[in-house]
Amino acid sequence: MSQGWAVLRGGRVLDPAADAAPPADILIEGGRISEIGAPGLAAPEGARLVDAADRLLIPGLVNAHTHGHGSLAKGWGDRATLELLLNAGPWISGQRNLDDKRLAARLNAAEMLRRGCTAAYDLFLEIPTPTPEGVTAVAESYAEVGVRAVVAPMMADRSLYEAVPGLLDAMPRHLRRRVERLRAAPFEESLSMARDLLDSWAIDRARLRPALAPTIPLHCSDAFLLACRDLAADYDVGLHMHLAESKVQAISGLSVYGKTLTAHLDELGLLGPRFTAAHGNWLDGDDIARLADNGASVAHNPGSNLRLGTGIAPVRRMRDGGLTVGVGTDGSSSADSQNMFEALRLAAYVSRVRTADYRDWIGAGEAFEMATAGGARALGFDGEIGRLAPGYKADIVFLDLASFNYLPLNDALNQVVFCENGSAVAAVMVDGVMVLEAGRLLNVDEARLRREVEAAVERLRGATREARALAEKLADYVGLHCVGLAREPYHVNAHCG
Repeated sequence: MSQGWAVLRGGRVLDPAADAAPPADILIEGGRISEIGAPGLAAPEGARLVDAADRLLIPGLVNAHTHGHGSLAKGWGDRATLELLLNAGPWISGQRNLDDKRLAARLNAAEMLRRGCTAAYDLFLEIPTPTPEGVTAVAESYAEVGVRAVVAPMMADRSLYEAVPGLLDAMPRHLRRRVERLRAAPFEESLSMARDLLDSWAIDRARLRPALAPTIPLHCSDAFLLACRDLAADYDVGLHMHLAESKVQAISGLSVYGKTLTAHLDELGLLGPRFTAAHGNWLDGDDIARLADNGASVAHNPGSNLRLGTGIAPVRRMRDGGLTVGVGTDGSSSADSQNMFEALRLAAYVSRVRTADYRDWIGAGEAFEMATAGGARALGFDGEIGRLAPGYKADIVFLDLASFNYLPLNDALNQVVFCENGSAVAAVMVDGVMVLEAGRLLNVDEARLRREVEAAVERLRGATREARALAEKLADYVGLHCVGLAREPYHVNAHCG
């Protein structure tokens, strides 16, 4: 981390609140922004000079929900629902050794950084169960690339086939016997691992933090959820869950609990300022109020919601209800890229499908706030990152104003949200230190990364062949049963048409 002084001169600093990008200099001390002022701002003698001429300066984007393991499964599937993705999980994410896990996280971090994202909440999957070594390797990979992260191992004590009501009974007997052997480990094993991880965490929490991710309510017994609640409180770490992502989940929640998934979690005492819900497409008004009243956050993932057909989240209602909303890319196996500019643009666009009343659409400023300060709150870095302001970490993205994205420069905020695709990212600074410069990742050998990724994926194709064959045999039974569940009535609608 930089401990000296630096001054950025010649750039334009985006001010989302004022919808302006005036010329300004930024003074940095010890990795934090000390002052932002007019060009020519006084700087201490010997301050490092950073030329920001012809650059638009914005805060690093914050990815409120990703899955680093998904980077090696990019482009998987076509017409795949969420449940079909979960069915394929054992082969698209299975048979990985420690080096594969480290590599997947490094690839995920590198792609995010190249697209102007400097912090992420990563729900990383290890099969069959998470390990302290695996989670630590993931965190170290983010640190090596230069990206902040909250790393939360995904945990469950029920398989997909146990979690979806009636799914096992919908399968022929010969497949059911094979599926019944795919049981998750007893939750005590995951809890023991998590406690060991939290006890031994030795990585700088200013950059990398642990959290817990009991993945989906229906995939976790109540006893497991209560234990996760208590463990998160004991160690003051975050809880991140997929909540009401698909209609199948929403319908199943009513069937199993007799109430919504959110109401059930609230009654178990899981909701609170540490809690982040991913997706929330099928939340109703009471659910939103419960989350907001408890100080929780939602990670909105419009790209994967569209890709998997899970629905369009009621983001206007969330924001109007006082709920913190961040933006996420989700994993590359469910949304195909780690481009936060694409995600924040979609966050604005999909709101326009829910209603013809333009006053309820998510505006450019709101989308940008969700992808920066909103995400920072979801990660637990509120007041630290997500803004360019005195006292905040100097996590800064330099956008090239010579890019076609800004030619002509009519409205900087609108063009960051609606025109930027990541191609104008010229440099990125984290803690006042350059981690990407002149379009080049400074901490990553990209040629070597490509060779390692290609070799790992080729080996994993062979190692997961049997698991893939089983998933393909199960696919229609899973898919069609879940389509049937999704045809049942529900009191809110997140689908169009």
